[in-house]
Amino acid sequence: MAISFDKAFGLHPDAMLIRDRRAQVLAENIANADTPGYKAKDIDFHQALQQARARQGGNIARTDEKHFNISIASRQETQFRNPDQPDTGDGNSVDIHRERNAFMQNSLEYQASMTFLNSRISGLKKAITGGGQ
Repeated sequence: MAISFDKAFGLHPDAMLIRDRRAQVLAENIANADTPGYKAKDIDFHQALQQARARQGGNIARTDEKHFNISIASRQETQFRNPDQPDTGDGNSVDIHRERNAFMQNSLEYQASMTFLNSRISGLKKAITGGGQ
């Protein structure tokens, strides 16, 4: 019986890639909090995850049944965030408190996916090796 990694892991690998990219975008915002004219950016996680789901159906054709299914993943596009605060005069739209909170929330969600995947991999490893004592 073949193990389907798509079924075993679900969308968690895609979610982790999106969260990784979002962490980069949020870190750029934090790093540019004092840069005049810098506009805060973000990634719409739910929209990016829907795109990842749609891609799962559109895998590259395999020439042999032993080949892995590989999906064509595109880099998630960033969007400018609507500022919550009025312009301070320098054109910068970064709210450092919002960015830090978003970064922390994103980190926690990334860690939750990592924990889930580690648990899944551990279970698969036990199933393959007969991990019983």
